[in-house]
Amino acid sequence: MIETNGGKIEARADGLCYDPEDAVRQLSAADSTLAALIERAGPFALSISHMHNPFEALARNIVYQQLHGNAAAAIHARVVALGGKRTLRPRDILDASEESLRGAGLSGAKTAALKDLAAKTLDGTVPTLARLRRMPDAEIVERLTQVRGIGRWTVEMLLMFRLGRPDVLPIGDYAVRKGFALAYGLEEMPKAKELELYGELWRPFRSVASWYMWRALELAAGGMTPKR
Repeated sequence: MIETNGGKIEARADGLCYDPEDAVRQLSAADSTLAALIERAGPFALSISHMHNPFEALARNIVYQQLHGNAAAAIHARVVALGGKRTLRPRDILDASEESLRGAGLSGAKTAALKDLAAKTLDGTVPTLARLRRMPDAEIVERLTQVRGIGRWTVEMLLMFRLGRPDVLPIGDYAVRKGFALAYGLEEMPKAKELELYGELWRPFRSVASWYMWRALELAAGGMTPKR
């Protein structure tokens, strides 16, 4: 049983904490413009990435920040190798010298962020995966953003793509706001607060609506503007 902002729900075999078909039906009934976008974009297909533990997932996010995939993957592999094992553990980071971490390709800011993440994992600020799965979204955001280098957007992506939570609306995400402007025929992107206000219409499935905002941007990039 998982407790989200919308109440207690059961996790599914696919990792989602909701029925996507039911979510699409409810969103289509509530918002005709979104319904047209759903029809054009096709079936909902958000896939959940398996998470062994929050420390590994967040450490990877820190390493990958502002880097292209291949470069980030190479640095991440070197950082993991410092511990001499196939998986990265908090103690590996705390025991590693700043020089060795910088030598692996990390910036000073990312080195400090990984050290802080490791310390906060060991002191319990970063919950275990079992505990995380039982926590409501708001508490997860509050806890994880205490870690240096972990912002709200990073936690929102973890909620959506690692924990499969149904009601996440990343109002600070450029692509979500741009997709909204395209789908709803706006000349300018909505401000974050404006999107948050409109998004009340999408509860309790704002994660699904957000996914379709990303698809609206992709459709426009492919020369196929979503139906208004």
